[in-house]
Amino acid sequence: MAKIWDKGFDANKRVEAFTVGNDRELDLRLAKHDIIGSMAHIRMLTSIGLLDADEERVLRNELQRLLTEVDNGSFHLDEDAEDIHSQVEAILTERLGEMGKKIHSGRSRNDQVLLDIKLYLKEEILQIKEELLLLFGLLQSLSEQHKEVLLPGYTHLQIAMPSSFGLWFGAYAETLVDDMQSLAAAWRVADQNPLGSAAGYGSSFPLDREMTTRELGFSTMAYNVVAAQMGRGKSERILAQAMANIASTLNRLAADNCLFLSGNFGFISYPSELTTGSSIMPHKKNPDVWELIRGHSNRLQSLPNEITLMTTNMPHGYHRDYQLLKEVLFPAIETMHSLLQMSHFMLQQIEVNREILNDSKYDYLFTVEEVNKRVLKGVPFREAYQQVGREVEEGSFQAEKQVIHTHEGSIGNLCTEQIKRKMSIASEGIR
Repeated sequence: MAKIWDKGFDANKRVEAFTVGNDRELDLRLAKHDIIGSMAHIRMLTSIGLLDADEERVLRNELQRLLTEVDNGSFHLDEDAEDIHSQVEAILTERLGEMGKKIHSGRSRNDQVLLDIKLYLKEEILQIKEELLLLFGLLQSLSEQHKEVLLPGYTHLQIAMPSSFGLWFGAYAETLVDDMQSLAAAWRVADQNPLGSAAGYGSSFPLDREMTTRELGFSTMAYNVVAAQMGRGKSERILAQAMANIASTLNRLAADNCLFLSGNFGFISYPSELTTGSSIMPHKKNPDVWELIRGHSNRLQSLPNEITLMTTNMPHGYHRDYQLLKEVLFPAIETMHSLLQMSHFMLQQIEVNREILNDSKYDYLFTVEEVNKRVLKGVPFREAYQQVGREVEEGSFQAEKQVIHTHEGSIGNLCTEQIKRKMSIASEGIR
């Protein structure tokens, strides 16, 4: 297949193999978006007189046929195809003759790949949003279901103050609201149409960019054609940061699960089929799933830095370095989906220990509660603190394992509905 940039001589095969890399395989993920972009483009070309109505109809029918092939899995890139853009044009030319070559008028591969990636990112962000909402809903449900069950709270990994499963599950639910906010920021950056920027400096054709913006469902366009090209790498980095934020939440959730499942804590349990055993210790129930979630989450948190380093020190305009972004971002997005789905699956099976605080080693959880009770009776705080401290030292402190917290966000007032409203507002920006 002749390259669409071919000038009549063959590139050195070794150079070609190096520069193309595994871009063909990665570009298959963009096939649908490239075809959809071409459909909008030919409609615009018809509106400005570069295609006639019959040509548009024939091209659209063939593009629709290609879209069906993508959907049913029969579409593929030829071994000598450089990328998805050249493959689509080559198929159209093979099937329709010279007419197939007309779809490239007013475009460059630079704005084609920008468009494809923007459409791809939008689709993936929508899926991540739905996965986040499912996990959020489950965490809120678990929070309400177990809101009366107390467990120890820790600072410095030392027994500190009473907490509850309601607080614990609810904390991760509300943290996901912040993660949704950063995902919505990534959506807003991706939701800008770059088509028409061509190679980065526009076109002498009278392109109707407002039309393609509407056709492709973007809320706005990247107006300045140079700025549109400069968006390459930034959209990916901002989504990478949003995913890193989600990964940070999942990492801590996984670490808590590993800790709470250990025999030294015993706060939670899972069915045996969701844990793994030891090759020599028959009693073991290892939290391998959560450990892998923790490990994958750490890798995702390195992604923004990797993309930043890949795109730094470049002047404006297109550079081939950008091709490498797909190699790190696309697999990371798949990992993100997997982690959200698996976290949801695991938490559906969690069982909580309702008798944790019956163990006397947790008696000192209630020292602050006792200090506060005495303050409420008129004892100055510092004096009440010293009284309870002496009782602890003497071994005479007696714990009343009772908690009365009523302020917003506390054990007795989880504000579940208010947090749900926050999430609704945060997620509305992604649609």
